Amino acid sequence: MVLLFAVLAFLPILVTLILMMGLNRPAKEALPIAWGLAGIIGILAWKMDIRTVAATTLYGFLSSIEVLLVIFGAILIMNTLKHSGGMASINRGFMHLSRDKRVQAIIIGFLFGSFIEGAAGFGTPAALAAPLLVSLGFPPLAAATVALIFDSAAVSFGAVGTPVATALTQLGDSVPQDFAGKLSFMTALPHGIVGLFLPFLGLCVLTKVFGKEKSFRPAINALPFALFSGLVFSVPYVIIAKVFGYEFPSLLAALIGLAITVFAAKKQFLTPKRVWDFGEGNLYAETEGKGMPLIQAWEPYLLIAAVLVVTRIPAFGIKSIINTRAIFPFVLSIDNILGVEQLDFALKWVNSPGVLPFIPVAIITHFLHRMPKEKIKLAWTDTFKQIGGAAVAIVFGIALVQVMKFSDINRSGMHSMMTVMAELLSHAGRALFVVLSPLIGILGSFISGSNAVSNLLFTNLQFETAKTLGLDTVLVVAMQVIGGAVGNVICVNNVVAVCATVGMAGKEGKIIKMNLIPTAIYTVAIIGIFAVLFAFV
Repeated sequence: MVLLFAVLAFLPILVTLILMMGLNRPAKEALPIAWGLAGIIGILAWKMDIRTVAATTLYGFLSSIEVLLVIFGAILIMNTLKHSGGMASINRGFMHLSRDKRVQAIIIGFLFGSFIEGAAGFGTPAALAAPLLVSLGFPPLAAATVALIFDSAAVSFGAVGTPVATALTQLGDSVPQDFAGKLSFMTALPHGIVGLFLPFLGLCVLTKVFGKEKSFRPAINALPFALFSGLVFSVPYVIIAKVFGYEFPSLLAALIGLAITVFAAKKQFLTPKRVWDFGEGNLYAETEGKGMPLIQAWEPYLLIAAVLVVTRIPAFGIKSIINTRAIFPFVLSIDNILGVEQLDFALKWVNSPGVLPFIPVAIITHFLHRMPKEKIKLAWTDTFKQIGGAAVAIVFGIALVQVMKFSDINRSGMHSMMTVMAELLSHAGRALFVVLSPLIGILGSFISGSNAVSNLLFTNLQFETAKTLGLDTVLVVAMQVIGGAVGNVICVNNVVAVCATVGMAGKEGKIIKMNLIPTAIYTVAIIGIFAVLFAFV
């Protein structure tokens, strides 16, 4: 019976994968179908009321506003810089730093993306890094793919440690006082080890799939620089997690790694001797407005980074204000949607990176870059056009998640669809559970689009299963947190968001398919590292 319900719960996800990866249908077609199927299964098998399905769907629609604001803001920033001439200047600056696309991918996709992940998270890094790579001459599909691969190691400590904080909140007083410190270190250590090789892994996909040679050789030639960039990120990452805890590993390690790697690239330290490009004559690079000073072109990004740090780090005191539900101007809330008691929606609109800082910075840039009215109009109209297809996919994707998540509001007494799937995996034996535990984390983030939400859903399940099987609870919860980060590479919401920002809407299935192999490699490496840790801890 449990198996039957687990299969039924997995059907909407299976249909999504078949439509997007097997039949190459765009997400805006696949996700509404999957949502409809989840609703039917919820009503017939889980005995949900039609009103509950409608309420959870509406909750999903409302929840999608925050994601859409991030995508809209990221696209607006890119279009503003494109039409102001700022992107051409940034392009020129990177060409002076290094014309090698492998070096540019590491600096922007891996290190700059990890810094944004550490500050903001929630799909922001790839949505910012991928369009920037496109402006430097990367094919849009290549930029989107590699930006997602690189946005993985930093995710567990993204948004100033939100995923780990979420896991700890779920455990509450059931863990000893030193649990948080141990969890921080045991999450960072495997990520740090794999993070050494992550830049090289991204380059392998870049050169094999998108290079004119269709070969791993250009990636191998860049191996010394790739390992160096991984090292200057991973070592501070693990040390900071051990000494200071879970809030700053991604933020500070990326900042340290970025400074060192940029300096190394300037000095051509360990950089490849021969410049590598896509062999397409930089067809995608901007050539307009090359006269803008580089510092002026970078002003929007400097403003974004500064605002994200000030508003996300608790010490500045702003984070608590814009996150407090009681403060009406900053949080819009609706309680008991359609009369369903457990469904209370709160839109922390000021806390959305789209609202603060993307859209205001874009508007400020109109003046900083002295844009004429016709250019400003073009930036906004292009943005509204680009977000159209993504809006349908995001709205129904999040509605699907909420129907599955709140399917425990039913007359059958069953757990939610997500919990039923995870419980089936948790019934494995002690040895097999070590393999399956990170897969539960991956499943959570793949479906929900968030490492934090994955931890919200499954941390307690992982913890209790670990106790039952006599496994180290710190290591099992760490596997959940890391799995949620790895799932970030292929989760539907992030893929839809990054495709929208680079103008590749409809290609989501292709990206997920390409990123399955690096995701599998990351997962196998993590499982291997944890197998060793379980043997010695």
